[in-house]
Amino acid sequence: MREPYPLKPGDVVRSRRGKDEGQLMVVLNVLDERLVLVADGGKRRFDKPKRKNVIHLEPVGFHSEEVARSLSETGRVTNAKLRHAIVSAREALGLAPQPADDANSGENDMLMNENADEKKGE
Repeated sequence: MREPYPLKPGDVVRSRRGKDEGQLMVVLNVLDERLVLVADGGKRRFDKPKRKNVIHLEPVGFHSEEVARSLSETGRVTNAKLRHAIVSAREALGLAPQPADDANSGENDMLMNENADEKKGE
């Protein structure tokens, strides 16, 4: 019998295969020795995690105790905590900040439109 893969909830990993190749994600749940659920809090949110094969993931050596504690206590974690864990991992590993993703750019566009509407009313 093979030993289970050493990933655990709260671990930050890099995707090695798929559309999300190169992206950092946080392990939410270990389904079995081959599959885990991951999310990044942006494009891939907690409510709809990605099921990934562990051979397509590379551990980066960073563990978010805050995410792990939240998952064990409540079974949930906020998307903001997931994003914070990824930013913290990038800083700890000396990686460049990740460019803004499409999920957040929509929020920025809405804010810009609101500001433009306010100026029109003045």
